[in-house]
Amino acid sequence: MTALTRELRTLWRGPLTVPESKLPPRTLVTETVLVLLLSLGASAIYSILSIIRDLQSHVALNQQTSSLNNSQATQSWLDLTYQLVGVALGVVPALLAIHLLGREIRRSTTYLGIDKARPARDFAWGLGLAALIGIPGLVLYVVARDLGFNTTVVAADLGSNWWATPVLLLSALQNAIVEEVVMVGYLFTRWSQAGWPLPVVIVCSAVIRGSYHLYQGFGGFAGNIVMGLILGTVYLRTRRILPLIITHAILDSVAFVGYALLHNHVGWLS
Repeated sequence: MTALTRELRTLWRGPLTVPESKLPPRTLVTETVLVLLLSLGASAIYSILSIIRDLQSHVALNQQTSSLNNSQATQSWLDLTYQLVGVALGVVPALLAIHLLGREIRRSTTYLGIDKARPARDFAWGLGLAALIGIPGLVLYVVARDLGFNTTVVAADLGSNWWATPVLLLSALQNAIVEEVVMVGYLFTRWSQAGWPLPVVIVCSAVIRGSYHLYQGFGGFAGNIVMGLILGTVYLRTRRILPLIITHAILDSVAFVGYALLHNHVGWLS
C-alpha cells in the first residue's frame, strides 16, 4: 500500500472534527436541505429534468448544446447590468451558509479557511489542483462528447462586448465561491455535526455536485463527481476552502475565457 493510499484511508476514516452544535441532527439536516433547495440543489433538480428532456429528443446528445454565460439583452449596458446583478445575487447562497455557521462558530470565515493566513500556499494548492483536474477533465469532455454521452458545451456567449472578459472572470469566481463554500465547507460541517459518517458526507456532496452538472451530459456528471471527491479530500487535508475556491476559479476562468477567445479557431470547441 502506497503512502498516498494510506493517507487517503486515514483522511476518509473520520470523523471530521467540527465545533459541536446545539441544534439537533434533524434540524441540521433540514437546514442543509433548505439551503440546497435555494441554490445548488435546485440546480441539480433542473439538471436532472434537462438531461431527461435531452434524452427524449430525436437529436443525439452530442449534437445538442448546453449554453453558459448567455447574453440577456440586446443593449450592451443593459446586458452588462444583468450579468453583474446575476453574479452578485449568485453569491448569496454562500453568504447565507457562512451566516448560518457564524451563529454558532466565531469567525466562521477563518474556521472555513477563507482568510489571508497563507496566501502563497493556498495559491500553490489551487494552481496544482487546477492542473490535476483540468487537463484530464478536458480529455473526458472531448471523449464523452465524441462517444455521444455529452452535449457540446458553449461556455460563453456574450458577444464582442468590451466587458465580456471581466464578466466571465467574475462569473467564474462566483461559481467557485458558491460551490466550494456550500458543497464543502458548509455541508461537511453540518452533516458531520449531525453525526453522518465522513465517507457518506464526501460521497453525497460529490454526487450532488455531479448532479447539477447533468445538463451537460454524463461526462460532466462523472467529471464533477471526481472533482468533488478530490476537492473534498483536499479539504480534509488542509481544512481550508480558499485553495478550493482558487482551483475552481482557475478552471472556470480558463473554460469561459478560453472558449470565448478560441471557439472560432479550434474545431473541437464547437
